Amino acid sequence: MSDIDVIIVGAGPAGLTLAAELGLAGVRPLVLEKHALPRDVPKASGIAGRILDVLRYRGILDRFEAASSNPHLAARFPFGGVHLDLTGLADPPLRAVPLPQMEIERLLAERAGELGAEIRRGHQVTGVSQDEGAVTARIVGPDGPYQLRARYLVGCDGGRSRVRELAGIGFPGTTYPEVNRVAQVSVPDSVLLDNGDLELPGLGRVAAGFTRTDRGMFAFAANPGGLFLQTVEDDSTDYDDDDPLTLAELSASVQRVLGAELPMSDPKRLSRFTFKDRQAERYRDGRILLAGDAAHLLPATGTALNVGMLDSVNLGWKLAAAVQGWAPADLLDSYHVERHFAGARARLQTRAQVALRRGIDSAADALREVVQELLADAPAARRIGEMIAGTDVRYPMPGAENHALTGVFVPDLALRTETGATTVAALLPSGRPILLDLADRPELRAVAAAWADRVDIHTGKAADHPADALLIRPDGHIAWAAAIDEPAADTLRAALTSWFGSPAGT
Repeated sequence: MSDIDVIIVGAGPAGLTLAAELGLAGVRPLVLEKHALPRDVPKASGIAGRILDVLRYRGILDRFEAASSNPHLAARFPFGGVHLDLTGLADPPLRAVPLPQMEIERLLAERAGELGAEIRRGHQVTGVSQDEGAVTARIVGPDGPYQLRARYLVGCDGGRSRVRELAGIGFPGTTYPEVNRVAQVSVPDSVLLDNGDLELPGLGRVAAGFTRTDRGMFAFAANPGGLFLQTVEDDSTDYDDDDPLTLAELSASVQRVLGAELPMSDPKRLSRFTFKDRQAERYRDGRILLAGDAAHLLPATGTALNVGMLDSVNLGWKLAAAVQGWAPADLLDSYHVERHFAGARARLQTRAQVALRRGIDSAADALREVVQELLADAPAARRIGEMIAGTDVRYPMPGAENHALTGVFVPDLALRTETGATTVAALLPSGRPILLDLADRPELRAVAAAWADRVDIHTGKAADHPADALLIRPDGHIAWAAAIDEPAADTLRAALTSWFGSPAGT
């Protein structure tokens, strides 16, 4: 017998998102975090990409926007040392909500607690083993060592994951010999010019954006909260992520890169990170799974948090189905298939950023200039924005004749129902699967009725009628779609069985 259903190792964004998703599905997980107190090192500076849509569909995006100093930030982003400006697009494919990581974690912990998760801080997992029926975790807590058995254990314990190591899962890839230092600081009015440039004593004018020297890169932009700046230097030092960046260290880095001093004070954010390009060989080993940085490290900013939290949204409902006993045999394996694919896609665009960012000769300068010109074109800017956001991901789905919508994230259609106007987003906060009948197909609703204990059925009309019906998974991805005016009862039955198991009573 196992003591509990699911142990989550790590109370970062991926672990807390998974705890909330399991709680939403009716499973109460235990989260073990080695740090005794919530961390105050502001590693990430916001949430961006597809996860914002998921939070909105869960009905909790407003919490994060309310905590942000600028929830409607203009859609301008760095991409490997060039600028991606999406503000000219009517519907930018990528947006961000600035928020320090400790605040993100606070809100996620609050959500997980509301849904029944237990979080134990100061409890470090030192050993993991598994047998056919359970996983045994050896733990050291404030009162000494102890053991727990769980049906499943998920490592969300970061890039140096102890769980991944104990499970013997390979983590191949590359570590780049560079250090990034990022901060938001105040600078004197005499230094910051009206047009957003800097005037530095002994150096002169430094234009906003990216400045390259033979000693590294300096980037900055003025915003209402102060000066956001970054330095990049080649450095093979293996810094501890929990060792905080100081203002003195940042100032020394700016001095080295520019050859001039930048007066700065009142830091609102100070963080340091190195870039690694790594991906776990497998996201599942029996009853042990990986998510977030434990599964992948990406060599560019603005992507990892989105990808890691989306891992947890994909895994949560599948793991709950396994715990509750109705999961099809290969459902948990689909977590690896889908999220390893999404992780590889994220690595593609972040490695492309490495090539743009690290080149230091005239050919690299020419490449950046050409890419910058291309990004001035709306289709190219949209395509890159979608890649960063992860909105271009279409999960590989079983079946040779799938509808074009299968595997994609469901759009937020405006719906007309018998009870009034609503949207797809308004149907999804419960985290349950949905059959959405858009063409009044009673034979399809009759098929789905056999799964009514785990699949909700809704009927509505949409001006944009992409299919006659959609089977929407709890993570918001479309598992099946009915082509307009074509027989679909048999394929719906097969899809329901494939994703949600046999109907009750069979």
